Amino acid sequence: MTNDKIKALHVQVAEKLIEQLKAGTAPWQKPWNSDNLPAFELPYNAVTGNRYKGINTFSLLLNGYEDPRWMTFNQASANDWKVRKGEKASLIQFVKTTDLVAKRDESGKPVLNEEGKPVKVSVKLDRPIITTAWVFNAVQVNGIPALQKPDIKTLDWNPIERAEKLIVGSGANVNHRSGDRAYYSPLRDKITMPLKEQFDAPDKYYATLLHELGHWTGHKDRLDRSIINKFGTEAYAREELRAEIASLLIGQEFRIGHDPGQHAAYVDSWIKVLQDTPFEIHAAAADAEKIFNYLTGLEQKREVKAEVRALPEAQPPKYGTDSKYLSSGDEIAYNNTVYKVQGHLKQGRLRMEDLTTGQNFVLSKADSLYDSLLHARQHPEKHTRSAAETEIPVSQKAETVAAYGIRR
Repeated sequence: MTNDKIKALHVQVAEKLIEQLKAGTAPWQKPWNSDNLPAFELPYNAVTGNRYKGINTFSLLLNGYEDPRWMTFNQASANDWKVRKGEKASLIQFVKTTDLVAKRDESGKPVLNEEGKPVKVSVKLDRPIITTAWVFNAVQVNGIPALQKPDIKTLDWNPIERAEKLIVGSGANVNHRSGDRAYYSPLRDKITMPLKEQFDAPDKYYATLLHELGHWTGHKDRLDRSIINKFGTEAYAREELRAEIASLLIGQEFRIGHDPGQHAAYVDSWIKVLQDTPFEIHAAAADAEKIFNYLTGLEQKREVKAEVRALPEAQPPKYGTDSKYLSSGDEIAYNNTVYKVQGHLKQGRLRMEDLTTGQNFVLSKADSLYDSLLHARQHPEKHTRSAAETEIPVSQKAETVAAYGIRR
């Protein structure tokens, strides 16, 4: 099939989503079980462990596979896994901000490595471009280990406590009163909730409150979305779609669940919006990721502040090369690669970026790479290459960020 015969990704996703909305089987219409586990897991890359973002979430989720793991053909081959003959790949798209080009000497000739192959260097593009890639689900691949399903009992946090800390830390004005309505007022910048005792389970209360907190992020002093809309209008339904998708993301992240029937009244409006403007699913998914990032970012800031307060007064935090910790913004040359600390995650983990390939990954303090990067930062004279000077043989050319979805 030629590319000009392939529908745009947002059109494909919108059409599938309309079908599932009509059938009552859209992702956020599926119930969670008694252990706060959904009927599905959000798709992630089998090699990197990173969750796919934005519209890629739905492009893969709507295919109906129970296994959430995905990979490119090359990733499968690199791990000695075999894509079964005749299997069809699924389309994703990603934003590309860097490219690998041939390194040239002073005379303009390509530089070759020891194997006689061209050396590649990473360069930043003048403007980001959107490109596509194809991935396979784990059930389409032979040799991949069996999926280890999550167990709520093994979590190292209490979902209810984590949700409560996020809400308190957000500073949102939450008012409780007897009734059956939960809503956010953008004019008053206030969330109104029914009384806690009106909910038959704590997780349902917090799932509802986190949904309203999603609307709360749209205030002009936060993410500044168009949220002052009249009930029943198309604009109102568009904002509900964003909050519903964000609830799906935050519900899985916190294992707090969501109420699949809470917003059934908007189904017809969502169908109409997607039929009239298929690109709306792309925009809504992107905004939902912003909501998710904003809320989890509040949680990360609270944890960082807690870590700083926990340090002894005689040992204030250090952010120079002598610090015993990696910090946001650090760029460290190590092993022919330049790594950047993008930010802090929960449980002391770091969001990292390989500047030579543009790939993102999560780094734990328990990983050996953490100590290696810390040592490299303390002894920069041994690792002096910049990102632009880092050499990458063609044989090691990264598959860009196809495995990651649209990067934040």
